[in-house]
Amino acid sequence: MPRTAPLTTALPAEPAGQGRPGRERRYDIDLLRVVCTAAVVLVHAAAEFIDAGHRTSGILGDSAGRFAVPAFFAMAGWAALAGSPVCGDAQLLTRLGRILRPMAVWTALYLAWQYLFGPPLDGGAKEAVRALFGSVEAAFHLWYLYAYVPLLLLLGVAVLVLKQRATPRWSTLLLVAVAVAPVLSEDVRTVTGLPLPAWEWSVSLSSLGYAVAGAALLAARRRGPRPLWLAGAALALTALVVYQFTVRHPAAYGSVAVAALTFAVLGAAAGVRVPERARALLGRLSDASFGTYLVHLLFVMVLVRPVAEMVPHGVAAPLALAVTATAAAALSFAASLLWGRLGLRRWLG
Repeated sequence: MPRTAPLTTALPAEPAGQGRPGRERRYDIDLLRVVCTAAVVLVHAAAEFIDAGHRTSGILGDSAGRFAVPAFFAMAGWAALAGSPVCGDAQLLTRLGRILRPMAVWTALYLAWQYLFGPPLDGGAKEAVRALFGSVEAAFHLWYLYAYVPLLLLLGVAVLVLKQRATPRWSTLLLVAVAVAPVLSEDVRTVTGLPLPAWEWSVSLSSLGYAVAGAALLAARRRGPRPLWLAGAALALTALVVYQFTVRHPAAYGSVAVAALTFAVLGAAAGVRVPERARALLGRLSDASFGTYLVHLLFVMVLVRPVAEMVPHGVAAPLALAVTATAAAALSFAASLLWGRLGLRRWLG
């Protein structure tokens, strides 16, 4: 697990609502995806400020963005169960490939960055091996994908079984392999004495709950008055700030305060009408969100970290956090949009 758990997303899935021909694009989901991606950058920027001794500013920033990861699980559930459910084994495996390919590329890039610009963790080679098992400190933000892939696989197989599509043989075998891998790796470690890392490709019950309950909320035709959801989000955010200052930081994603904030944000954002003049730009930003998530840690390290270490305590700290987090998010989106125009999204997300 990362120092401060973060991304992404009904990440590289089809654009919101366009899984089938003739289905209208959900621009409210696009908006939610972009907001959550920026919130992930804020959470990691806040972690740098906490590490640098700016606890108050860091916790406030972390609280403001802590809904993002559970919301991404909710969007993943909506995409898998309602927005664009898979129609066959091959389509599900293709979706997994869209995640795993950029994930592998960026894992290698972050390991190279760590080797070149920071002391290699455990000599570098052991860190690379851990990346295969689901834990890599050089790119700790990728922990989300180690949970997202099994979640997508589980929901996809369930959809195919319930809809009685063609038998998902390969996906089912892969799901079984992921299910038995944790105990198998322990047994191999016991029998052989090899220092194998713990197997971390897994999804928690809380993440599954966010996915299914979030899908129900996002797919609902009636969600109640938006001002009521916004008021609930404000109250939940206040409760989360108090919780993180007095009980535990970082707050677990399964905590009551985080859950309340997450579902309040989902309820407030779902169904928002996006003006037509903003839809093209919003769609491009949404499509670039996966790449933004993958690259943003580099900008956090090279931009936010040095500022956090040199900014004085007081009012300057929260202002510096807001400015540097915004800059890191903007640069990350710009980089992702650039390689998207260059046709590299298949490899870089």
